[in-house]
Amino acid sequence: MAEALVGGSFLSAFLQVLFDRIASREVIDFFRGAKLDGGLLEKLEITLLSVSAVLEDAEEKEVTMAPVKAWLDKMKDAVYDAEQIMDEIATEALRCKLDAEFQTSASKDLMGLKEGVGGKQSEKLPTTSLVEESGICGRDENKEAIIDLLLSDDTNGKKISVIAVVGMGGIGKTTLAQLVYNDERVREHFDVEAWVCVSEEFDLFKITKSILDAVTPSAPCDNKDLNWLQVKLREKLAGKKFLVVLDDVWNKKYADWELLSNPFESGAPGSKVIVTTRDNDVASAMRASASHQLKELSEADSWSLFTKHAFHDGNSVLHLRLQELGRQIVEKCKGLPLAIKTIGALLRSKLDIEEWDRILRSELWDLPVDETNILPALRLSYKYLPPPLKHCFAYCSIFPKDCTFRKEQVILLWMAEGFLQQSNNKTMGEVGEEYFCALVSRSLFQQSKLGKLANLRGSLEISELQNVASPRDASNASMKDKRHLKKLVLGWNAAVTTISESKKSVLDSLQPHTNLEILEIWHYSGKSFPDWVGHHSFSNIANLRLSACKYCCSLPPLGQLPSLQKLSISGFDGVVAVGSEFYGNDSSSIKPFGALKFLSFGGMLNWVKWFPFGENEGELFLILQAFIYGSAPC
Repeated sequence: MAEALVGGSFLSAFLQVLFDRIASREVIDFFRGAKLDGGLLEKLEITLLSVSAVLEDAEEKEVTMAPVKAWLDKMKDAVYDAEQIMDEIATEALRCKLDAEFQTSASKDLMGLKEGVGGKQSEKLPTTSLVEESGICGRDENKEAIIDLLLSDDTNGKKISVIAVVGMGGIGKTTLAQLVYNDERVREHFDVEAWVCVSEEFDLFKITKSILDAVTPSAPCDNKDLNWLQVKLREKLAGKKFLVVLDDVWNKKYADWELLSNPFESGAPGSKVIVTTRDNDVASAMRASASHQLKELSEADSWSLFTKHAFHDGNSVLHLRLQELGRQIVEKCKGLPLAIKTIGALLRSKLDIEEWDRILRSELWDLPVDETNILPALRLSYKYLPPPLKHCFAYCSIFPKDCTFRKEQVILLWMAEGFLQQSNNKTMGEVGEEYFCALVSRSLFQQSKLGKLANLRGSLEISELQNVASPRDASNASMKDKRHLKKLVLGWNAAVTTISESKKSVLDSLQPHTNLEILEIWHYSGKSFPDWVGHHSFSNIANLRLSACKYCCSLPPLGQLPSLQKLSISGFDGVVAVGSEFYGNDSSSIKPFGALKFLSFGGMLNWVKWFPFGENEGELFLILQAFIYGSAPC
C-alpha cells in the first residue's frame, strides 16, 4: 500500500511491509515459475535487514546531524527502488495468470534484477485544456454547476473569485475543468483565458510565465525575472475579465498563492480562477469562494463510459454475452472514470468470454503506477503527508480492501500503537480526530455511502449539500430506509447566494423515515419546501428548526405535525406574510399546532402580516407556554 517514501521516520515502518512482500507466496512462486535466481531475493532481504539494524538510531540523529540525514535521503531512494521492483514483480505475476506466453527474458530485463535498478519512477503527464467531449459521461450537471458560477457576476465584493473542484485521484477533476474551459459560453464571457498544469511543484516563476504566455500567445517571453513577469502580466490583465485554470494544485501555503495572485488584481470584476485539487486545505488556502466536490459516476454513467472504451463500436448490444461480466467489472471500478477507462481499454482487444471472466476474478484494477495513473495520484497524496499521518495511514493497511470502519475505532488503535503525538492543550482523542480529519481532507479516506447504512441510529448531520449536483445522488443515501434515525440535520453552505430550484429536488430526495423525532434545515436556498416537510405522516417529530432559508417566500405547512412541541424559525427574508399555508390542511379535523409548547421567530426582515387561523383565533396554540420573537436569527 504505502508506495511513496519521504521522511526517514517512515522507513522503519515500511521496511516491515517490504519484508512481508519478499516472503510472500506470490513472489516466491513467481521466481520459481519464471526460473529466476531466488538468491537475488535473499540478497535483497539481507541488505534490508542490515539497514533496519541501524535505522532507529539514524532516525533519532537525522535532525541534528546533516551526514546522517544525507544517508537517510539516499536510503529512501534505495528502498523506493526495491519497492518499485516488488511492485513490478507483483504486476508481472498477475499478468502471468492471464497470458500464457509470458517471456521470462523480457521480465528479467524489465525488473533489472541482474544489472541493478534504474530510475523508473513513473511521472504524471502534464495536462492540457483540450478534451474529447464525446468520450465523457455523467458530468453534465457538474459542468453546468461550474459554468453557472463562472458566468455569475455576484463576486461578494471581490474582483476575483476562486472556484475549487475537489475530489480523489482519478475522479475526473481535470476532465470537468476541460469541459468547462472549452464551453462556448465561457469563451464568450471572458476576454482572456489561461490553462496551467501545476502538479506537485508550485513553481511561481513557471506558473506566472505560463499564464503570461497564454494571454500573449503572439509574443512569448524569455525573461527570467519573476518581478518583470508579474509586472507584464498585470499590464496584460488590466481591465480585462479573465479565466485562469490551475490544474492539479498541491501547495497549501497561502503566502505563495498571495504572491501568484498579485497581478490578478488588475483584472476586471467577475474574473475567475478554477483550481482542481484533491485536498480541501488547498481550496481553503486559496480562499475559494465556492467548492465543488466531485463524486463518483453513477452505475448507468459508469457503464456508458465503459462501453465506449471496451467495445470497438461502443455498442454493448452486439456483445450480449459479455454484458453481465462487464457490468460486474464496472461495479468493481467504484465509479472512478480513470479506472473504468483503463479497464475498458484493456478489454477492448479481448472479446472472449473466458478472458473477461478471468479478469473479473483477478486484481487488474489494482495494477500499480505505470498501468493506471491512479496510484501515482495516491502516491503524491501519501508523499505530502506529515510523518505522524504517514504512520497512521500505513497502519490502516491492516484493514481489508474496501473495509468499512468507525472513526472512533481507528483513533483508539492509533492511540494504542503510540502514533498520536502529545499536545499540551489537546487530549489524545482530539489529536486523533485532527489526524483523521486531515486524512479525509486529502481524500485518503472515503466516507461510507449512506445508502448502505440501513441500521444507522441516533443523529445524522449532512452538510455542504450545495455540492450535491443531482437529486439522484441524494436518493442514493436512501434516507427513507433509516427507520432508527432520531435526529437529522441538513445544511447548505451559508456562502451560497443563488436561488436554485434544483435544491428543492435534492431536499425532496433526502426525505427521511417517518420515525424521525428532530429535524433541522439550515441555509436552504430553494424558493419552497418539498411536500414531505410538514407532512402529517411525520407523527413523531417533536422538535423542528428551520434557519436562514432566506429565499423561501412562504413557510411550510407545519401545523399538522401532531407531536410538534418546539418550533424555531429564523432568517426567512422572503416571507412577507404568514397565513393558512402555515397551518396546514384546512379540511383536517385536527387543530393546528395542538402539541406546540415553544415557538420562536427571529430575523424575519420583511415579515409584516400574520393572518389568523379560521374565524376563531383561540383555536390556535392551545398549550403554548413560550413565544419569542426577535430581530436577530434565533
